[in-house]
Amino acid sequence: MQRPTLTTARLVLRPFTLADAPAIQRLAGDARVADTTLTVPHPYKDGMAEAWIEQHEPTHAAGAGVVFAVTEPSAGLVGALSLALERTHSRAELGYWIAVAHWGKGYATEAAIAAIAYGFDALGVNRIQAAYLPRNPASGRILEKVGMRLEGRRRQYYCKNGKFEDVIQYAILREDHERTRSEA
Repeated sequence: MQRPTLTTARLVLRPFTLADAPAIQRLAGDARVADTTLTVPHPYKDGMAEAWIEQHEPTHAAGAGVVFAVTEPSAGLVGALSLALERTHSRAELGYWIAVAHWGKGYATEAAIAAIAYGFDALGVNRIQAAYLPRNPASGRILEKVGMRLEGRRRQYYCKNGKFEDVIQYAILREDHERTRSEA
């Protein structure tokens, strides 16, 4: 199955290619991006982006998830978004990062709306969830804008850089998404 490309009003969400590696290293390698994400390393060393990109096709082929390069025509790569699938429970975990120069432009919200629709419509999941670190309230606002509901706080749920951190959990169910779509 071919990896999808999604198009929104301003963005194209497409598969990453190895040609994106230098931009990933530069953009995701910013300490401010890594600081509030769980899986983006810092420092972002040579070869890490290529290794990450090479995981995408096997992950997709196994039905375990999909990763999108978030691109804007005039700016090029502005971030990444993923849906990690848990087929047994018909759910996906939404994750994303946006380059610092593009914060506050609504790109994460626009990309997440497209990915959520794709998750329900094409992947057939029943639930899409996401979590953010409380010290990143902008991420919480994004999750609210895309229709997710607050489910709670998981205390000291992750250990990041040797420090235990809480996360705030949000989710949207298929029925919520369908209701919102029918009201629009």
